[in-house]
Amino acid sequence: MGEIVESVRRVSDLIGEITASTTEQRDGIGQVNQAVANLDQMTQQNAALVEQASAAAASMSEQAQRLAQVVSVFNVGAYASQAAAPARSNARPAHAPAPRPVAAKPAHKPLPKPATKAAPAPAATRIAAPAKPATPAADKDDWESF
Repeated sequence: MGEIVESVRRVSDLIGEITASTTEQRDGIGQVNQAVANLDQMTQQNAALVEQASAAAASMSEQAQRLAQVVSVFNVGAYASQAAAPARSNARPAHAPAPRPVAAKPAHKPLPKPATKAAPAPAATRIAAPAKPATPAADKDDWESF
């Protein structure tokens, strides 16, 4: 009889351990389910954000095309090529006056000749060379249609 009682206690202890393990598993599965639900929610939010970003990119593309169309009516002609000239390494002496913009001169008057080059200034005081003024022949194409 004592052995039977001892066996029943062992079975009862094992059932208690199984119950505790089952409770831990249930809690763990609940946590995994919560994590999966959070991941699903974040995935849906990311998808919505990607959709918004895509719509914004399409809108910006359309606006860029409209801007390009609006800006295309402007004709900068030879002046645009002169604007790139300061990138050259020609140096203007620091004491030489800055040239006047081409647009400030009437088209019928000849433009003054650029100042002759002096010895290059030391590297610390060099200033980028101004754009060469357009010649009167080039002025025929610029802005005379007004």
